[in-house]
Amino acid sequence: MTQSNTVTVHILDKEYCIACPQDERANLESAARYLDGKMREIRTSGKVIGADRVAVMAALNITHDLLHKQQRLDQDASSTRQQVRDLLDRVDHALADDPTP
Repeated sequence: MTQSNTVTVHILDKEYCIACPQDERANLESAARYLDGKMREIRTSGKVIGADRVAVMAALNITHDLLHKQQRLDQDASSTRQQVRDLLDRVDHALADDPTP
């Protein structure tokens, strides 16, 4: 892997060099900043001690948020599908009731 395909990120005061395609670089850097922020929040709370435990708690919190958002998106999509079905039923009824051939 060439040097141009690696990105150096800082997470909780540690440096990590990660292989990454050029077009994903900004996303990786953004993800690293987000993770670093979450880990710092947890460490600052004082409720969790140790980098490994902080990392696991951050991963659990981020995963929980992701799953919750996916569940809401699924519910929204289901609701939208039902609304489309209802509209199609109304159109079908309107066309069935239309006396013009």
